[in-house]
Amino acid sequence: MSVAHVVLAVVTAVWVGFSGVSLARRAGFVTQPLVQYGVPRSWWGPLAFAKLAGAIGLLVGLAVSALGVAAAVGLVLYFLGAVVTVLRARSYKTVVFPLLYLAPVAVTLGLGVAA
Repeated sequence: MSVAHVVLAVVTAVWVGFSGVSLARRAGFVTQPLVQYGVPRSWWGPLAFAKLAGAIGLLVGLAVSALGVAAAVGLVLYFLGAVVTVLRARSYKTVVFPLLYLAPVAVTLGLGVAA
């Protein structure tokens, strides 16, 4: 496992974990766009849980490689779904936000698979 992979996995886990905590706490900067995109409020808890579980999985993956890869795959799928949701809502100027999460998760996945 490379130093780059460890550093990126930790930074990505903190980044995704922050997003999960923000959603769990119903921070306005996270929930307001979800309302605009038409995401039902009943989904917010499970979505926050998925982000937090993925972030924890990335960290645990530093010790158990397969778990880190599984967590990264799940997060890639999560953020691809977020991109689709934003595009379906025709909010083209905000599609960059889920991409800012997708990119480091995808690179972490690539480094995890290569390790």
